[in-house]
Amino acid sequence: MMTYEHWEHHTLPDFPSDSETRGAREALKWAYDHYDDQLMYACSFGIEGIVLIDLISSIRPDASIVFLDTNYHFQETYDIIDKVKQRYPSLHIHLKQPALTIEEQIETYGEDLWKQDPNMCCQLRKIIPLKEALEPATAWISGLRREQSNTRKHTNYVNQDHKFKKIKICPLIHWTWKEVWRYVHKHQLDYHALHDQGYPSIGCHPCTKPAISMEDLRSGRWTNSGKTECGLHTD
Repeated sequence: MMTYEHWEHHTLPDFPSDSETRGAREALKWAYDHYDDQLMYACSFGIEGIVLIDLISSIRPDASIVFLDTNYHFQETYDIIDKVKQRYPSLHIHLKQPALTIEEQIETYGEDLWKQDPNMCCQLRKIIPLKEALEPATAWISGLRREQSNTRKHTNYVNQDHKFKKIKICPLIHWTWKEVWRYVHKHQLDYHALHDQGYPSIGCHPCTKPAISMEDLRSGRWTNSGKTECGLHTD
């Protein structure tokens, strides 16, 4: 089994990017065959997540999915999670909580940490919780696409994740924004209501606004702060 510690770049599997799912179904099938119960999907329940959940459920109906519940999410995010649970009742969806409640975080770090020190806020409410959630896993799945940003354009199907010391599987790397939406409409899937209000990328409500430009799908995240990633996908 390929693990973070036993990483062999020359033996990495490749998948057909010209298949019906641009290699996504093939990558997921390989991942579940390879890692079985040691594979976890960390889902934000944005549009890419909806596609991946549908593909995963056709391969592993009882797959484990973790959602980082920062307690700063939009109500619409919790609404789509409820709809997904109803559509795929066999999936194991866990809402992972940070160690500190919002009130405890305010008491320790002050008001609006997300504004004063957004990196620390993400560290406490996303990075540390995901690290804890991934402890029993050897590999995890992410919905990164190369088209999303410059920081993601070199992502591969199978990656050595130095942040969490795991293998990271990214089945959607070749998908375009239009292809994601085409799949959702073709299969009549429920999706996050804020996507219809100009939010292509959705995180915590204090740090997420409608996109400034659809040429940059993440331009509504941490606007005017210089921050472009929460830290989950950066070393």
